[in-house]
Amino acid sequence: MPLRRCLPIAVAALLALALLPATAAAGRPGTTWLCKPGLADDACRTGLRTTLLSATGEPVGTTAPGRSRIRKVDCFYIYPTVSDQPTVNANFDRDPELRSIALYQAARYSQHCRIYAPVYRQVTLAGLAADGFGNEQAFDLAYGDVRRAWGAYKRKRAPGRGTVLIGHSQGTFMLSRLVAEEIDPMRSQRRRLVAALLLGGGVTVKEGRDRGGSFERIRACRSARQLRCVVAFSAFNDTVPPGAIFGRSANPGEEVLCTNPAALGGGSGRLRSVYPSEPFAPGTTIGLGTGLLGLPTPDVGTPWYASRDAYTGRCSSADDADVLQIEQRPGAPKLIPIPTPEWGLHLADANIALGNLTKLVGKKSRRYVNSRR
Repeated sequence: MPLRRCLPIAVAALLALALLPATAAAGRPGTTWLCKPGLADDACRTGLRTTLLSATGEPVGTTAPGRSRIRKVDCFYIYPTVSDQPTVNANFDRDPELRSIALYQAARYSQHCRIYAPVYRQVTLAGLAADGFGNEQAFDLAYGDVRRAWGAYKRKRAPGRGTVLIGHSQGTFMLSRLVAEEIDPMRSQRRRLVAALLLGGGVTVKEGRDRGGSFERIRACRSARQLRCVVAFSAFNDTVPPGAIFGRSANPGEEVLCTNPAALGGGSGRLRSVYPSEPFAPGTTIGLGTGLLGLPTPDVGTPWYASRDAYTGRCSSADDADVLQIEQRPGAPKLIPIPTPEWGLHLADANIALGNLTKLVGKKSRRYVNSRR
């Protein structure tokens, strides 16, 4: 799978960077965690009270989602490229942008699972600007950290507990490799997989099939009851340009997988968009990009805000690109592709349907627990 299909946004201003150090300092032993049960400063620990918005962004009420009384599954989350460190590979510092992305993309799943999110020496935004997508040594370094964190998690995982994998962009690239090498080939590991949410990263299948590209055995999710399956999509809200970063496979006989979390069986569905009310880490590159998407910024008194009426989504194969096409409902703001149309709504992938995804994780988690009885 080409690396360029698995990496997040690099804002154009970074392209002017030059003369960067080749790598970050050597990593220390063990795993540093952003989120983990019992962690004193857990970046995924948050309240769940939510302000509900109309399609136009006006508050219409509040809700207080409860956490499952007994969370018998775990979520293992790998974040996308967000690091503003000036080296090709980041170090293990828990920088503000890492804490923000964990809040935005992972914390909401705490309704249904215990969240584990390791810090890894990812290829930074500056690293992408300096070396493009061809620095395999840098990506191997990042993957080594993810693989070690997965091993540390597995050693502590209680017998019978299932795992939901969650990734976006570079995080999806890392988890796709992990699934292909560590989970897909081994029946014992596949049986512990509840589902894999691999967003914005170019997961592939054989043309007209639900598996056979990125993974030989693990299939696409086509129902809420299905276990050991993959949800994957990249969001666009306009015609997919010929040079789009996502949606097209370079591998003959394969296509990029699109599974609509609002309608796994096919067709169009209403998306439940959910965002934290806390702004993304101010002064960071991804914070800037998020601010340019055109999202509403309501002044609410809850940790989250959500809209169930602003957008619909459907998987489309038009223009030889397999993507989740987003359509705005009357009154909803039109989101802006950042930094160019070739990226689509990459920065919105994880939140445009976060309500659908968390609900799906809840259903699959209950299904998994019941299947073990």
